Amino acid sequence: MRAREMILGEGRLAALSWGDDAAPTWVALHGWLDNAATFSRLAPALVTALGIRLVALDLPGHGHSPLRGAHADYPLWGYVPDVLDALDALNLNATTLVGHSMGAGVASLIAAATPERVDRLVLIDGLASTTNEPGETVAQLQAGLRARRRSRSDAGGYASLDDAVTARVRGGVTRIDADTARPIVERNLARKGDGRYQWRTDRRLVYPSLLRWTPDQMLATVAAIRAPVLLLQASAGVLTQRAHLGDACRRIDRLERRILSGGHHLHLERVSVAQVASEIVSWHRSTIGEPVS
Repeated sequence: MRAREMILGEGRLAALSWGDDAAPTWVALHGWLDNAATFSRLAPALVTALGIRLVALDLPGHGHSPLRGAHADYPLWGYVPDVLDALDALNLNATTLVGHSMGAGVASLIAAATPERVDRLVLIDGLASTTNEPGETVAQLQAGLRARRRSRSDAGGYASLDDAVTARVRGGVTRIDADTARPIVERNLARKGDGRYQWRTDRRLVYPSLLRWTPDQMLATVAAIRAPVLLLQASAGVLTQRAHLGDACRRIDRLERRILSGGHHLHLERVSVAQVASEIVSWHRSTIGEPVS
């Protein structure tokens, strides 16, 4: 099943779409430094099993979407208006959001702030925002400012797609193998005039955040989520390192949490994508008929 390219939000957002345009539409949000292609193995399975259309966005600064302006930034909450604009462009009053990692954080914010727009929430190895204790605020701000003031030269690029995949595998914050990384890397590359490849992603995305929410802010946010939530946690993912994960899960009234074997990108790993799809399909069918808000 081939994906189709889309442009949404008055040209500000690129996207990939799987399934019939007339089918019920779900919207998927990728993780940090990834793009819509992270759903390229999961989407066909969901489309076939549930008869839906899945539209995966390239969030600003990622994939084929434009970069933000010269002095703009990329805080987690900054993506919320972009996603709401995409829902409007797709004529969706409400939808199921599927979010991976950072995309799960964005989806959580949308479900909390605009509950009328979210029927259901599928979170893949991510939940809400990362946090700092109040006493860490100044140190976080200082680190973010230092990174933004530092002079950086553009890298010379890569001779081949394989070289770029190798760089992602070696330099990624989370562990990922070459086969899993390849669809993401391929969409994140542009070919220069000299034939070499360079990243499309905005290099500012790697800067430390200027500010992070406190644990209390994060917990108050997830407590406002009213939609049914499926949290698929990877056994070798990042959520195991979150100090307040258990408390956050207890604050969500209609949460089902399942721990699956796999790494942070388990929805893209060939050995685990079928199980991820099966869990989502089973959960969705079990929630049919429930009130969605």
